[in-house]
Amino acid sequence: MSSNTILLAFGLTLIAGLATGIGSLLALFTRSTNKKFLSVSLGFSAGVMLYVSFMEILPEAQNSLSLALGNGSAAWLAFGSFIAGIFVIALIDHFVPDEENPHEVKKVEDLHRKKPQSREVMRTGLLTALAIAIHNFPEGLATFVSAIQDPSLGIAITVAVAIHNIPEGIAVSAPVFFATGDRKKAFWLSFLSGLAEPLGAVVGYLFLMRFINDLVLGVLFAMVAGIMVYIALDELLPTAREYEDEHISIYGTIAGMIVMGVSLLLLR
Repeated sequence: MSSNTILLAFGLTLIAGLATGIGSLLALFTRSTNKKFLSVSLGFSAGVMLYVSFMEILPEAQNSLSLALGNGSAAWLAFGSFIAGIFVIALIDHFVPDEENPHEVKKVEDLHRKKPQSREVMRTGLLTALAIAIHNFPEGLATFVSAIQDPSLGIAITVAVAIHNIPEGIAVSAPVFFATGDRKKAFWLSFLSGLAEPLGAVVGYLFLMRFINDLVLGVLFAMVAGIMVYIALDELLPTAREYEDEHISIYGTIAGMIVMGVSLLLLR
């Protein structure tokens, strides 16, 4: 595995994580939420995640496991690892209170109505930043592992994760700003919460790369697919539908699948 591939994987993970900064800037310098844009974008992100999970990542996982175990055992282990990935991210979600969950719908204008200098508002911002960091860690690992195996797949996942990180930036920076009146503090807290994404990549590199073989890679890929599917179905699509009419989000989902399908075919 070349050093260029590893650097590309780290770079893609960093881009995905720092997209929270875009959401932060939107929250700090706009007075209202463009609900249609967010709905389409989140639907697009869900479409990308669903498409690459079922059409790219799971088949790749089964291929790797077949090389290590043979076809029969590979199918069962791929399925078990896929479900395990779903349970991992669901468990993380379970321990994050709904109020601080970064995937609960939040609008800039709602946060403007909260009382400045409010201790409760500041607590919301800090806990949301922590929740986002916890969510971003497995996403960073997923992006890194995918990019190591297939850079074009890593790029697709980076696009999806980056888009869905934009509302998370809003969720952190807006309450911190309205509690403190400090734009810089709000931006940097949001920015830092996104760094959990590349931190997941670093942990993956330091602790997993030495053990990478067809068996480990297959299990990781199947778990990544499970994580992506859960994020798309439990977080992105419901949030997209809350922001705007449900048909808008579905159009975005279909567009995400089409764009990713064509892109991956052209990159081969």
